[in-house]
Amino acid sequence: MGTPKYSTLMDAVVDIPDPRKARGQRHAWPLLLTLISAALLGGQRSGRAIGQWVDDHRLELLTGLPIRRLPSPSTLRRALRSLNVTALEARLAQFSQTLPTTPPPATAPWQGQAIDGKAVRGAQRHGAKVHLVSLVTHDSALVRNQVRVSDKSNEIPAVPLLLQDRDLSGTVTTMDALLTQQTIARQIRKQQGHYMMIVKENQPTLYAAIDLVFTTPPPVLPTHHLAQVTTVNKGHGRLETRTVERTCALSSYLDWPDVGQVLRRTCRRVELTTGEVSEEVTYGVTSLAWSEATPAQLEALWRGHWGIENKVHYVRDVTMGEDAGQVHKGSAPQALAALRNGLLTLVRSRGVTNMADALRSYAASLPDIFALIGTPI
Repeated sequence: MGTPKYSTLMDAVVDIPDPRKARGQRHAWPLLLTLISAALLGGQRSGRAIGQWVDDHRLELLTGLPIRRLPSPSTLRRALRSLNVTALEARLAQFSQTLPTTPPPATAPWQGQAIDGKAVRGAQRHGAKVHLVSLVTHDSALVRNQVRVSDKSNEIPAVPLLLQDRDLSGTVTTMDALLTQQTIARQIRKQQGHYMMIVKENQPTLYAAIDLVFTTPPPVLPTHHLAQVTTVNKGHGRLETRTVERTCALSSYLDWPDVGQVLRRTCRRVELTTGEVSEEVTYGVTSLAWSEATPAQLEALWRGHWGIENKVHYVRDVTMGEDAGQVHKGSAPQALAALRNGLLTLVRSRGVTNMADALRSYAASLPDIFALIGTPI
């Protein structure tokens, strides 16, 4: 059998197996998942709030949906706790593949995608360790996949699962220093993709070689192999000057999979109110050859990596209240995080850039909520 194709979010979600025993069921499993998803899009942040939202919209829901009764808040909470999150995340990953992405500009033919982890702090305050690692496109901020690990130190084995069976042609996968591992680099190249990895002291040999080539460069090097670009941005009360330098001098020297270039990025920040100046130097390695990416394109990919923090993790934490939540039992914390990812991905696929404004608009209209997720009322 082929991979299922889902045309709406609800097609994907309601396809998840029902974990309940047949005896005593009063509500269809798809109904429970539909109401939970709708309540999240309506701005609710916890199992209790989801139950109250359903009760507050009782008349509209009974009128618009083909049902005679609504589930109680406790029934909805039990559904979240027992949800098969492995199946849920697999279905959402399949659904995300059907959504349009922002094509890369002609000047940058590579589609950037970032891998990074995030702790669900609300659950952790109650002793539940929930750490999630996600694969997110740079420009569109679409969540392509997510898996759970026990803690941040276990992010490394999660990456092969995130990338498994994916055609990475035309993509550059970016990641921070923790994930700068040869096995990950090899997998990305084997799947026809490119990588860009930040390099720190956790890879001492690689770090030392890159540091040396920039602090004491070879005396003779073809001019097209050594280049840099500087960008300047002003915002949030500070002036940032970023310079990215690249060299191919180590491409045939380093014992690292398919090294194309090594990078040095210098970020100088000036606090405009105090005049305080700080400077940070970071190294990187990429499989992109000098002929495949200019310094400006490399800088765009480097900056694009942090979109996973600004456009996904921050929105889930602050706008959707994930960190402030107290849900911690069973599968509920991970299930809510996965559903939030699915909803954010769906909204962003419509071209939305300001998620806070969009979510407020949806919260004000029950018909718009159900139309978006694929169950019109």
